[in-house]
Amino acid sequence: MSGAMTPAFPIRTAAELLADADLEARWKERESIGAPARAALRDILARFVADGGPIEVASLSHAAAAVAELDARDLIYVQDGRVVLAYPWSGTPTPFVMRLRGGRERWACCAIDALGIAAMLGEPVQVHSRCHHCEEPLRLDVAPHGPLGDAGVVAWVGKREDLRGKACTAL
Repeated sequence: MSGAMTPAFPIRTAAELLADADLEARWKERESIGAPARAALRDILARFVADGGPIEVASLSHAAAAVAELDARDLIYVQDGRVVLAYPWSGTPTPFVMRLRGGRERWACCAIDALGIAAMLGEPVQVHSRCHHCEEPLRLDVAPHGPLGDAGVVAWVGKREDLRGKACTAL
């Protein structure tokens, strides 16, 4: 065989993946949430960081309508009276364990969410997962400005068909 091998799958940059009119429209809609929903979202995200999840909706000091708006806009997911997901956090186990300052562990919804948590918190985090192919443990140190070092880790991003499904489930 001569020459370089051509991968059987497309390799794209993040900018190319984000050039999606439907995705942009969904985020524009999400940005238009009202002030009560925005305050509820801030508190829900802070609770996921501080305590993990799921979070009982009844324990929130926000109007039910604000929480319902967040759920309807796919910013959180309420199931059986509990917030079980608030992007980027999952209240149930996922393959992406985040080790935060002080050794606290939380779950990220998907690999892309895991990569953005350091920037969101403004502090370094460790992402622990497993290789989607061989199941070897992976550890990736991420600072607010991006991944540290060269861990040889890549994110496998698939087309998201179901809005409640995960777009990037493997490293």
